[in-house]
Amino acid sequence: MGTYQSFARVYDLFMDDIDYEGWSRFLTGKLKEAGIREGLILDLGCGTGEMTERLAAEGYDMIGVDGSPDMLEEAEEKKLETGHEILYLLQDMREFELYGTVRAVVSCCDSLNYILEPEELLRVFRLVNNYLDPGGLFLFDFSTEEKYRQIGEDTIADSREEGSFIWDNFYDPEEKINQYDLTFFLREDSGLYRKYEETHMQRAYSAEEIKTLLQEAGMEFLQAFDSYSEEPPGTESQRIVILAREQGKSKKME
Repeated sequence: MGTYQSFARVYDLFMDDIDYEGWSRFLTGKLKEAGIREGLILDLGCGTGEMTERLAAEGYDMIGVDGSPDMLEEAEEKKLETGHEILYLLQDMREFELYGTVRAVVSCCDSLNYILEPEELLRVFRLVNNYLDPGGLFLFDFSTEEKYRQIGEDTIADSREEGSFIWDNFYDPEEKINQYDLTFFLREDSGLYRKYEETHMQRAYSAEEIKTLLQEAGMEFLQAFDSYSEEPPGTESQRIVILAREQGKSKKME
């Protein structure tokens, strides 16, 4: 799993094409439809806290879990600026632990694609189910194989005043593993640029695979969406959002 070390410093800069505001409206809309207007929410794979901050601004008590100390350092800086009382935990999502249950869990920006083995993703889903309140919601997205196929063997480059990056991509359709090698040139205080290199790997999952794993983890699959829209996913969908619900505790309480 990539840990976003040097990339954490400029992650928000180079990901400024993501519609966090729109995604946040979608998530809060689904939460409120289910009657979840306040209370504890976990942002799993929270990164630099972009979504965590937005949900906190909506009045939710937020917990952010991420495996990258560099990403969480950026998130903590945002928290100092906003004053939101967010609890950030440095944990591997495959082994995360909370102090109690939460009303909902969200996970955005392909965080779950970093789980390369289906059995490990099942472990994550079981943990989510364990830490959800009875009937609690799980809202998450994942990139599809269609997205990785379209990128294929491609090189993407971007340059800004603060730095530049080169993204060399390779997708293995047999293993369903997408690898991208990142090379960064980040501007230091001296005005000189320092070179950094990182390699990240993600796995493509189909909606059916995800649905099966959710059910195996004890959750109820509710709905799938084409990205953060009300449209159903299709063969051309590059990002799918899943809505699932905890059901194990509810059954035990009946």
